[in-house]
Amino acid sequence: MSGMANKAGAAAPGAPLQDGAAAPAGGAESFTDFLPWQQAPARRWLASRERFAHAWLIHGRPGCGQMEFALAGAASLLCESPRDGLACGACQACRWVLAGNHPDLRRIRPDAQAVREGALDVAEDAKKQPSREIRIEQIRSLLPWFNTATHRGGWRVALLYPAEALNTIAANALLKILEEPPEHTVFLLSAQAPDRLLPTLVSRCRRLPLAVPPAAESLAWLQARGVKDAAARLAAAGGAPLLALEQARDGRPVKPDWLELFLDQASRGGDGAALADALQAGEPADWVDGFQRLWLDLSLGVHGLPPRYHPAEAARIAAIAGRLDPAALARAADWLGEQRRLARHALNPKLLADHAARHLLQSVRPARAPGRADPGAGA
Repeated sequence: MSGMANKAGAAAPGAPLQDGAAAPAGGAESFTDFLPWQQAPARRWLASRERFAHAWLIHGRPGCGQMEFALAGAASLLCESPRDGLACGACQACRWVLAGNHPDLRRIRPDAQAVREGALDVAEDAKKQPSREIRIEQIRSLLPWFNTATHRGGWRVALLYPAEALNTIAANALLKILEEPPEHTVFLLSAQAPDRLLPTLVSRCRRLPLAVPPAAESLAWLQARGVKDAAARLAAAGGAPLLALEQARDGRPVKPDWLELFLDQASRGGDGAALADALQAGEPADWVDGFQRLWLDLSLGVHGLPPRYHPAEAARIAAIAGRLDPAALARAADWLGEQRRLARHALNPKLLADHAARHLLQSVRPARAPGRADPGAGA
């Protein structure tokens, strides 16, 4: 792999799982454990493994544990002494999974994801950034594995995540495999946006949607991990506990500076210069996502409903929503949707921040009387 160097004991993303020493994402106890709110649905899912589908699409809202569910599901399928259908964590197969060297498990993900997990190092002389895609070479690397017998006559599990990262060529290659699936092999695809996958690929999988966990259970889970302001963080994450935990561990404020500036200038007026500066200090993908959450709260406020993501700002959001032009709000929501698709590859982040500050503030100015033009309509 050009430009990459494996850590000791680590393997390339298309090779046997070799990074079990890394801490599980999201705070699970180990790779063999389901998160607390996943255990009951996992038991139901695994109860009929004799008639198990050969491919599963595990999907749900970001930050609710799809990848963790898939990892624990793989461990449970490979476990030699399951307890109530779930991995025991103590048998030889579970120890292999925990050590990251089970011969019947393959973990396919983009190089960039493997770097974040600590499974790959970027070489000092690397000229290219790690790929954000699952490539055709990674799918092809599975073919020799399919032609070997499973180690103990059980399942063989291929775990792909995030499935949205499959590029078109890789997705078509995977589709051909699923059309004639190898014996004793289960594919677990984890996704946050299944609508971005090839429809023909989705049609070859059984779908397993994961619900947002109950707020009380998520709150207790976050508090047990020492998260301060857990209730506010959980609300800001849309009820997704793993996202709230990640943001807390990264030291992100519950209310970023740009949000305070926007609410202040939307309430009292302003030219957007300070807001643009605050946006430039962050990643476009992050603040575009944040504005989409705020826009949902404003849309709820237009209909007299409480905010979902920012309950602590209910009064200011209600005051702004009460004087909005719904058409301008909808146009800005559409604009944000367009920017979300481009935000990770913004050609000019400064220009995007300047335009966003002006355009979004314009869209929340008081509705005008009939017959008066909206100067922001064409922004």
